[in-house]
Amino acid sequence: MSRVDFRDRLTSPLPGARELVRVLRQGGFRGSAAGADRIPVRRNGLPELVAGAASWTWVGHSTYVVRLSGRTVLADPVWSTKIRGVPRRLTPPGLAWRELPPVDAVVISHDHYDHLDESTIRRLPRSTPVLTGLGLGRWFRRRGFAEVVELDWWESAEVAGLRFDFVPAHHWSRRGLFDTCATLWGGWVITAPDGPRTYHAGDSGYGPWFAEIGARFPGIDVAMLPIGAYDPAWFMRPVHLDPAEAVRAFGELGARRLASMHWGTFVLTREPVLEPYERIRRAWAEAGLDPAGLWALAVGETGVLGPDEFSPRGLS
Repeated sequence: MSRVDFRDRLTSPLPGARELVRVLRQGGFRGSAAGADRIPVRRNGLPELVAGAASWTWVGHSTYVVRLSGRTVLADPVWSTKIRGVPRRLTPPGLAWRELPPVDAVVISHDHYDHLDESTIRRLPRSTPVLTGLGLGRWFRRRGFAEVVELDWWESAEVAGLRFDFVPAHHWSRRGLFDTCATLWGGWVITAPDGPRTYHAGDSGYGPWFAEIGARFPGIDVAMLPIGAYDPAWFMRPVHLDPAEAVRAFGELGARRLASMHWGTFVLTREPVLEPYERIRRAWAEAGLDPAGLWALAVGETGVLGPDEFSPRGLS
């Protein structure tokens, strides 16, 4: 690929030296792990599904195991106890690795260490299909993965009988000192021809992409949206949703259920560790939304939809 980087895709300028000095003077990025013992955890394994049903299991942080149309998709898989640059995880992975069924596809939203974890990736068979944004495929090929699909925003591919669309996000990428925005970040819309449509946002701040995604992909049954890592807000808002913004984005997506993520696993920012969970429930209630539509899942908990609960839609 001849392209050097994707800085022209940024929706906000990256912080400079002045902003970094300001946040450090205010106490830095990271808060306390106090209250981690109150983060809900339910490690009950994957439930049995009736024919035609689909399920979403929150493993922790942004990792979901999605089962639909008899296929299993891993989104941003992180099973490691420790990742680079942050303290050890607060809660165990919600599903033991040995409990995973065969994986039909892996989707990666971007290359930050809390979304692309090399230790976890090395546990996968090298025949596992992997889907990434532009520029990130080389990372997987160097590690022996044979089927790697790189997509630009709004491009699609069919893998394992499912349609995968890579969609924009308000974020950025970097894995080392000299590769800022060298690979493309985004989210994933996954559509089963005979089943549901679901959306994994990866990492994103709030902005106009959500409405466009909703318009292009009607009938999203479950939107997996980040709700944590937002304090200090003046610094984090361009790249991370807070709970109220997640509810707003959910409405613009036109989705039927919100499955929360990106909280309760790693201490990344200054908000109390349980606060995103408390605030998403409060924001949902204040918006007057149906309580059944909020999947504020515990670590390891699974949301299930029966075949008669999918949104009516045509394939976009």
